[in-house]
Amino acid sequence: MSTAILTGPPVPGSSLEGDLRSLGFDVRVSPGAEETAALLAAAPAAERVAVVDSRFVGHVHALRLALTDPRFPLAAIPGALTAQPAARAGLTRALADAVPAAGGNGAVATSERTDALPDALAAALDAEGAAVHRPELGSLVATVPDDPQARNEARQAVAAVDDEAVRLRSAVKARDGFFTTYCISPYSRYIARWCARRGLTPNQVTTASLVTALIAAGAAATGTRAGFVAAGLLLLFSFVLDCTDGQLARYSLQYSTMGAWLDATFDRAKEYAYYAGLALGAARGGDDVWALALAAMVLQTCRHVVDFSFNEANHDAVSNTSPTAALSDRLDSVGWTVWVRRMIVLPIGERWAMIAVLTAVTTPRIVFYALLVGCAFAACYTTAGRLLRSLTRKATRTDRAAEALADLADSGPLAEAVARGGRSVAAKLPAFAAPVIAFVGGAAVVAAAAFSDYGSYVPVGAAVLYVLTSGLAVARPLKGALDWLVPPIFRAAEYGTVLAIAARADVPGALPAAFGVVAAVAYHHYDTVYRIRGGTGAPPRLLVRLIGGHEGRTLAVVLLAALLSATDLTIALTALAVAVALVVLVESIRFWVSSAAPAVHDEGEPA
Repeated sequence: MSTAILTGPPVPGSSLEGDLRSLGFDVRVSPGAEETAALLAAAPAAERVAVVDSRFVGHVHALRLALTDPRFPLAAIPGALTAQPAARAGLTRALADAVPAAGGNGAVATSERTDALPDALAAALDAEGAAVHRPELGSLVATVPDDPQARNEARQAVAAVDDEAVRLRSAVKARDGFFTTYCISPYSRYIARWCARRGLTPNQVTTASLVTALIAAGAAATGTRAGFVAAGLLLLFSFVLDCTDGQLARYSLQYSTMGAWLDATFDRAKEYAYYAGLALGAARGGDDVWALALAAMVLQTCRHVVDFSFNEANHDAVSNTSPTAALSDRLDSVGWTVWVRRMIVLPIGERWAMIAVLTAVTTPRIVFYALLVGCAFAACYTTAGRLLRSLTRKATRTDRAAEALADLADSGPLAEAVARGGRSVAAKLPAFAAPVIAFVGGAAVVAAAAFSDYGSYVPVGAAVLYVLTSGLAVARPLKGALDWLVPPIFRAAEYGTVLAIAARADVPGALPAAFGVVAAVAYHHYDTVYRIRGGTGAPPRLLVRLIGGHEGRTLAVVLLAALLSATDLTIALTALAVAVALVVLVESIRFWVSSAAPAVHDEGEPA
């Protein structure tokens, strides 16, 4: 229960007190600022507190947006202000300053009018430098009328707008893909409302989506046409639920750190489990497509790392301008180009629809071929655009951006040791050196693993070179225009090496074991991304060192291939997958369950 303090004398015929109670507030009435201060001090320290002018007229959803969103410590609309426990001290100070200027009705007198006390408090908090969130209300009404005529006009304005319709529209993500916008959201928003009215939470819907996708993967693993048809239908239904959980969060303002993490990680778990199901189903029919399944996972993960790295590198860049960005803005004014550009990057809606339809009517091999071609084209398109933006913009990147890129690089103890010893050399290299050095080492180890005979020591030498280049690439802060390429190059090198080694082993079970290794490591990398997005920083360095860093794992895999038989390599890769998965899952679950990160809501994958 939260506490809402109504300031000023009651207004006859007002439903404000009932509206606040419907939002979960315990309402207290205060005739003036001094009484408001006393009620604020008496409210339990762990509760959210709202101060609302009794003259307020507006939509219930306007109050909901301002007073119940967990993401913002302070929020305000005209006539209403809220503070979460962490921001209560600032509200108390502002109220203490406002008491001498307040009139008996809980308002602050100015030379022109009588201001609402919540508005005066919000202005005082602004003056202190506090971040007071003011939600976009659009057509919703929120006002404090001064006289009966203005009050009547405000009530008429409220009656003219259906706030439930507004609430439903705002539950849908503002920027989404064509398939999601036109084929899912028109009805999934009503499923979200149905869930909200029955007390279901976004996390429960997210879990239901995961379970549905896992059942779809199981259906695909049967290898029968009926199983493939069922798998396609279930995958589409899983995606409907995947859209519903976010819409439910926006509809009911149930944002949470845990929810953002579950939504992001479950998306990857669903997609990659489905790849595995398709590969198992194909194997039942005598077609081995594990290499394609692993390649699809590698490509999709590397696409995401490109997006994440670019966004983090430019999150708070100074003078962040680019002719390419200006061209994109101009194209946005031409409606049809917006949808074309959103579709060709193959976002999750279009991608899952393609996978589902092709699963039902073709074979797993064709599904993976289509997926690889589509994702490769999308990766080239998005990466080329980011390269052009990076080369044409004039921007000074911050220490925060460099730290985020270093965390995304996932360097282990070997690369760190090389970086410490190579700082003087790195300082003399040109600005574009880091991604070039990373690419040379990564390409060398992947090529050696792919083209050398199994058991050869050539990949070991290439992996040693990769360790050296990886350390040198991060020996100085990643502030160059193209330094955001370093983390995705490392991901491609590590995952590509595991894929190549397993393929060269050419024994049953090697590629599925490699699939497990990449899945476990990819989880760690996604977990790192969402910790950074949540403002809590990367996983502990001890965890990164414990699982070896990208360069340590790459060296370990090529050493295992050189020292073990192909059959024993399968066992070793399986053990590595289990060990990495256990370590990162245990630490990740511990962190997210006990996390003090602010409530966030992820808007979905950027590509």
